[in-house]
Amino acid sequence: MLAAVLVPLIPRADEVHVLLTQRTAHLNDHPSQISFPGGRVEGGDENRIETALREAEEEIGLDRARVDILGLLPDYDMPSGFRISPVVGWIEPPFAIELDPFEVESAFEVPLSFVLDPANHQRRRYDFNGRSRDYLAIPYRGRYIWGATAGMLQRLSQQLAAD
Repeated sequence: MLAAVLVPLIPRADEVHVLLTQRTAHLNDHPSQISFPGGRVEGGDENRIETALREAEEEIGLDRARVDILGLLPDYDMPSGFRISPVVGWIEPPFAIELDPFEVESAFEVPLSFVLDPANHQRRRYDFNGRSRDYLAIPYRGRYIWGATAGMLQRLSQQLAAD
């Protein structure tokens, strides 16, 4: 399954922030998890950038005309079979968002410097159905950023460090 997410970067007075969402608890896939706006590629999507922009419009009401595409991170392969393309976008304030109450519980921002700092990255392990899995977590002010979202943020950090 192909999917794409928007990694929204927002310049604020103090520093650049990353916009994240918390999914609603009733969703079948990844309920209550912290994520980027995004979803599955649909037939009408010209490319993965189009998917990310469409999904951001649907989930948080972000006008695609407000997003300047900076580039793509390497695809992120999920154990579930999804291949996610993270699309990095720059959004100049002011802008408005309107959350889709079915899919998105809340939206919040995290300073980019916080998510880029390896000291804030924690390696965790969980056991499920007799299998042990390692994953990355980035706790932030009572929120738990983990799994694919944390992994994509780590890739963003690695990409910025390499440039």
